[in-house]
Amino acid sequence: MANSPTGDSMVQRVVRVLESFDSGRVSQTASEIARRSQLPTSTAHRIVGELVETGLLERDESGAVRIGLRLWELTTRGSRALGLRQLAMPFMAEVQAVVREHTQLAVLEEHEVLFIERLSARNAGANVTRIAGRLPLHASSSGLVLLAFAPPELQEAVLSGPLREVSQETITDPRRLRSKLAEVRRLGFASAPGFIEQVSSGIAVPVRDGSGTVIAALSVVLPRERAGDQEAVLVLKRAASRITEAIAATGFLSR
Repeated sequence: MANSPTGDSMVQRVVRVLESFDSGRVSQTASEIARRSQLPTSTAHRIVGELVETGLLERDESGAVRIGLRLWELTTRGSRALGLRQLAMPFMAEVQAVVREHTQLAVLEEHEVLFIERLSARNAGANVTRIAGRLPLHASSSGLVLLAFAPPELQEAVLSGPLREVSQETITDPRRLRSKLAEVRRLGFASAPGFIEQVSSGIAVPVRDGSGTVIAALSVVLPRERAGDQEAVLVLKRAASRITEAIAATGFLSR
């Protein structure tokens, strides 16, 4: 039921509070949450207080709040994304043992890439992605793979919308992006040298379920001089195939 000046329901306001947290802002005061969620200060304070009482948020010694362990516990119980992560981890570890940089697993979430796992070597190169972090679909190798195999209506929505420039190499022209997506489908992988970090290059392959539908992207982030690393492509494709076999064997996504 909507009973706020903006017409938001209580659930929508709670979601806005929770969405004010991100990888760069893990701890906030209630006033900061009010500003970021665009809620009245009194409303934000009340919601934060109730979420702290239930354990969904936790308050630290300074009075700031952060995501609580109870919220983490609830989200790990039935999330398909986390189930996919668990199933894929052994194969991601095999990829990481070869590339020794960054290995990532991502899924499509609305018009963005959502990263659900990342393995990184201690001395790995630059990489801005984080677990539970997001990127635009057109601006990373994982996003290009997910977009290339997405339903046509989603592809057209992205192609007709603004294509934000993340770096000088990001494709922001719809015609070039359409051509790039066709290339990804033809080759079975995406390469994105310098799309996010000038010094890095992403390579991604599709991960399919037992029916052949693309449900995720498996990627590596390498130094840019390794942008054409064919061994990485082969290792990624082999790992993605084994993840598909594991999905089919367990019936994971049909549960």
